[in-house]
Amino acid sequence: MAKVRIQIAGKVQGVFFRHSARQQAKTMKISGWIKNLSDGSVLCEAIGLEKSLLDFITWCKQGPPHAQVTNTVVEWLDDQKQALDPADFQIIG
Repeated sequence: MAKVRIQIAGKVQGVFFRHSARQQAKTMKISGWIKNLSDGSVLCEAIGLEKSLLDFITWCKQGPPHAQVTNTVVEWLDDQKQALDPADFQIIG
């Protein structure tokens, strides 16, 4: 298991990015959360198998059809204390 924090910038709010990311995460058996930030970006923390997280990161760099991702910052984290059920990926905030 691994944990990653991803911040996605661009036109990522108001285009169903969080909902689409949740669907992708559930399909990939990734747990975690995603939320909008006040600067217009989206922040996500995800926990799962490294291969699944790499695939999820690749998806986040493009996003759903109406998104226009301009930058993605990825930070691998050591802390896995907040591991959730693999089917639990929450939209918060």
